[in-house]
Amino acid sequence: MSRVFFMCGPSGSGKTTYASTLEAGGAVRLSFDEEMWRRGVLSLPAPPSLMREIEVDLRARLAALVEEGRDVVLDFPFSTRAMRDEYRALLALLGVVPEVVHLATDRETVLARLRARGDRHADDLILGEDAARRHFDGFEAPTADEGPLRVVR
Repeated sequence: MSRVFFMCGPSGSGKTTYASTLEAGGAVRLSFDEEMWRRGVLSLPAPPSLMREIEVDLRARLAALVEEGRDVVLDFPFSTRAMRDEYRALLALLGVVPEVVHLATDRETVLARLRARGDRHADDLILGEDAARRHFDGFEAPTADEGPLRVVR
């Protein structure tokens, strides 16, 4: 049976670094940032219509990978409980209970990492200072009642 991991944390929290370790262990990593980069988006936020298009593609790829029995790491922010619940419901139809990996990185570290970004690759998309602060401050941390949860500090 597939294992699915939700990387959960604001931009700059270390999700991709952690997801890469799961990918090295055989999981397939799906990333909004990589899909945006492929489509020529170099800074955030991306147009909502493009985000919807990417999400449809990633959901289809997720379902196909789970049906193949592959492990998958979703390298998304999962910044709201509602988004995590939507993906949990999708995976429940496929018989999978995901594990949330919450990168609990402090605000100043996150903001410093985002300031250092430079559009050099897909995981280096620029997020302006005001948007980064709003994203961090609006992030809804996962709780134990959401199911399997690993907190990484």
